[in-house]
Amino acid sequence: MHSNSSDIARALAEASRTMNVPRSLEDVLDAIVQTAVRSVPGFDHVGISVVHKDGRIQTMSGTDQLVWELDELQYELGEGPCVDAIAIAPVMLVERARDDPRWPRYMPEAVRRGLRAQLGLRLYVDDQTLGGLNLYSTRSETIDRDAVHLAELFATHAALALGRSRSEDHLNEAIASRKVIGQAIGIISERYEITGDRAFQFLVRASQSANLKLRLIAQDVVDSTDEKHGGAQA
Repeated sequence: MHSNSSDIARALAEASRTMNVPRSLEDVLDAIVQTAVRSVPGFDHVGISVVHKDGRIQTMSGTDQLVWELDELQYELGEGPCVDAIAIAPVMLVERARDDPRWPRYMPEAVRRGLRAQLGLRLYVDDQTLGGLNLYSTRSETIDRDAVHLAELFATHAALALGRSRSEDHLNEAIASRKVIGQAIGIISERYEITGDRAFQFLVRASQSANLKLRLIAQDVVDSTDEKHGGAQA
């Protein structure tokens, strides 16, 4: 059964509407996998892997437990369509998984768990690899070429949504960090009757001595002050 252009357009429109609603990064990832499993024919399990700065690959969202199991198996073995889509080629297609010799450690175990076909797609924006969209089938040995085309288009939308969400998430984290550091500077400045610059240096020294991020030191100052005042009021 082939998807026509109107089917693809409807699927992508649904994906865009679902993913472009402002929400947390976790919500965006969950929306992506749920929309993908409904939109791309032939696949009954979908997950998203995210690449961390240190090179680790981690599953951040999945439609069911099998996704997490097969993803984790590939990470542990260092092989599989998911890993290769991120590191080698942007599209990794597996049909008749039982007969595919490319991943001799991963594939037999995946087949034992019910895998029949798999598609791994790299998620990237510009030159930055964000992760992978992983689609698994336990019911079909083959993958419709229109489904591959739809998955590629869908991965583009997913990458844009993921890239934007990660940027917003990092921005919100940075704003929160600056806010709590500013609060801590004010508390220390008042407590020790010193300037804001000296209060900031106080935090920096404490951060270096404790080998902790400045934000964590600042948060501790704010929390301990809140507890003290709360206890006094009680």
